[in-house]
Amino acid sequence: MAADIAFYVGLAREADGPLVELAIGNGRVAIPVARATGRPVIGVDLSPAMLAQARTNAAEQGVQLDLREGDLRELTLEEPAALVYCPFRSLQHLPTWADRRSVFERVAASLRPGGRFAWNALAFDHHVAARFDGTRRSEPVPHTTRFAVGDNRIDIVLDGGETSSSWWATKNEWLGLIDVAGLELEALYGGFAREPFTEDSREYVFVTRRPGR
Repeated sequence: MAADIAFYVGLAREADGPLVELAIGNGRVAIPVARATGRPVIGVDLSPAMLAQARTNAAEQGVQLDLREGDLRELTLEEPAALVYCPFRSLQHLPTWADRRSVFERVAASLRPGGRFAWNALAFDHHVAARFDGTRRSEPVPHTTRFAVGDNRIDIVLDGGETSSSWWATKNEWLGLIDVAGLELEALYGGFAREPFTEDSREYVFVTRRPGR
């Protein structure tokens, strides 16, 4: 995925204050954000290996990232953020609604009044799941895709047996999380060009805001 970078860069340019990326990974989005804004990005990730990659990549690109190992469900910031964002469908790696609720509540508490929280997630298609369940692909690494529809789960099973799982959520589930966290929906797009979300959209792109100024 590359189309998301310009979208998150645009939000960061509009933010007057600290920038935070959740599940920063190797810095794929944070590095362009830091370069475009001239400001450091606070990056949180549970994986030391991914943080090490982000540190190396940022140094090679000459940008500053404030990298922190931590659980998104326990997010704590010293200064309220103007923008918190979570790209690449990373919130789908949280297995339960309670896990996501914890993240949303911590994010809401970490935003300054008027601050934004943005993320994207897969709009799941059961027809696609039925068609591709059990299929094997060689790119980017050899793997088999499994869909556990009853658990709302997608498993990417590598040939060596390692499994990466993600759990999808419906639009109403995302809206419920926004509500319980005390955030306000600013926009729901069907893609990173800010096109309207329709029944044919396959991506949720949410922008929310903490009330106040």
